[in-house]
Amino acid sequence: MPARLLVSLSGLTDAREGVLEVARTLAADLDARGVPLTHLVQPASPNGPPSAELLEWVQGRGEAIALHGYDHTADPALRGGVGRKGEFSALPRHEAGLRLTAARRALTGLGLATDVFAAPRWLASPGTVEAVREQGFRMCLDEQGVHLFDDDVVLRARALGFRLDAAVDGEARKRAESWRRRLLHTEAVRVARRAGAVRIGVRAKDLRRPGRVTAVLTTVDAVLAEGAWPTTYADLPAAPHTRTA
Repeated sequence: MPARLLVSLSGLTDAREGVLEVARTLAADLDARGVPLTHLVQPASPNGPPSAELLEWVQGRGEAIALHGYDHTADPALRGGVGRKGEFSALPRHEAGLRLTAARRALTGLGLATDVFAAPRWLASPGTVEAVREQGFRMCLDEQGVHLFDDDVVLRARALGFRLDAAVDGEARKRAESWRRRLLHTEAVRVARRAGAVRIGVRAKDLRRPGRVTAVLTTVDAVLAEGAWPTTYADLPAAPHTRTA
């Protein structure tokens, strides 16, 4: 089986600062390459639900979507500290289930539905994975792979992208940025050559940096040149896989 290429886009909670225009351009560039997007949708935020303009664009694209948490509250159960922890990174099963229920209700209110769950920051506690399965989702996406519940397997495939920025300035920042871009390209090509699943996650924050957008497209081209098959998470087949315990 050839390598698979999955590109997701997250963080578009509104259309401010021209980010949606850059997202449209990226989507068009991917369309030209025959690469579909999976849209990771956060149904709530401190500033309210996604804008009507954003929802119209996502719905008009007609592509796969994934529920991307609820409101991205950092560690809502107050376990493991606060700060940059993902919303579902430390929740026990019961509390994760409550937030999932609220998130699905909010997503339905936006006129959207999905059976794919993508953990914010790709971090899902064991209790979250259990709750996602119990609520009838087909899959749960985390940092290390994709839990395919219908087949009771885990597709081992690490999420690739630009990690949280270090608090550095000047030349150190430029070197770190250059390193991130090279690492994305190198890791993606390595996985493609091994016929694995190449998972590239693009965030709204990345769209504000033209160099990162260029790096993503260059990496996509390199992965396609290795014979990878572009697809969405919703259409992702199970094999090759690792059976769960």
